[in-house]
Amino acid sequence: MPSIVVPCLRYRDTPAAINWLCEVFGFECQLAIPGTGDAVAHAQLTLGEGMIMLGSVNDEGEYGRLLAQPDEIGGRETQTVYLQVDDADRVCERARNAGATILQEPADTEFGTRGFLCRDPEGHVWNIGTYNPWDTDALFK
Repeated sequence: MPSIVVPCLRYRDTPAAINWLCEVFGFECQLAIPGTGDAVAHAQLTLGEGMIMLGSVNDEGEYGRLLAQPDEIGGRETQTVYLQVDDADRVCERARNAGATILQEPADTEFGTRGFLCRDPEGHVWNIGTYNPWDTDALFK
């Protein structure tokens, strides 16, 4: 099997995050394993051929101690997730209506694509646009 990259995110209210990501961005919850209380030990959300994994914030263990939430580091991120969509304006409006903070309004790029930046309700930055990274020839047209 070839290697696959799967972004991993942590949320304080993971059940709410799962619902939000499915409603706003169109993910489907493939798997959600309950943790202690309202926590989610592990979740997998799919969108087309892509997947993200989620879990509830947990500072126990080596992995948990390595990560910080955006509000713990001044709203900054050390990485973002890029989400390729067919209609960036429609997704932006859905995100805005569902409580996302729009950091950059939808705009055309010099490569003929369109995209925007937003923060989800827990502060994670999402880079969303029509650029298809598998079609690199489109960059030079």
